[in-house]
Amino acid sequence: MYWYLPWVWTMSFWDSLVGAGDPAVATELEMDDVDFAAELHSEAFDRPWSGDEFASLLATPGTFGFLARRVGSPGAAPVGVVLVRAAADEAEILTIAVSKRARGQGIGRMLMDQVLQRLHADRIASLFLEVDEENAPALALYGRLRFAEVGRRPAYYADANGRRTSALVLKRTLR
Repeated sequence: MYWYLPWVWTMSFWDSLVGAGDPAVATELEMDDVDFAAELHSEAFDRPWSGDEFASLLATPGTFGFLARRVGSPGAAPVGVVLVRAAADEAEILTIAVSKRARGQGIGRMLMDQVLQRLHADRIASLFLEVDEENAPALALYGRLRFAEVGRRPAYYADANGRRTSALVLKRTLR
């Protein structure tokens, strides 16, 4: 005998197993987390960074990051990462990535809020980042966070097929 479950029920059941929808918390990115960071990065970018690359960047003075995890799922894999470098009174987002299964759930916003709080406490004046001109969800997030376009790098990104898109350089004034 087979039981039929509506698609919504089966997805909700699956989501409960993997922790989708559970609240998330951001913690400071530590050296022990660099392999998790690399795995998340590989889901988001055609040219992923290795754990060693994350470790090297994280060891650089002025560099810090946050890792997002679901709080209701002990042992669950992290769902987001952001890496930031600050120098003098400016900072830049080196990378931000959210797991495919957690996109659209506020993880990127939570990570960016953590970064903005930290930079405010550190009295940083402005934050820069680069984003692919075709990354509509990221552009929407950065718009809500009051970033403004201050530059463009033509044909900066290349996808797996060699197609090139421009990077938009965005800035948010913090003080």
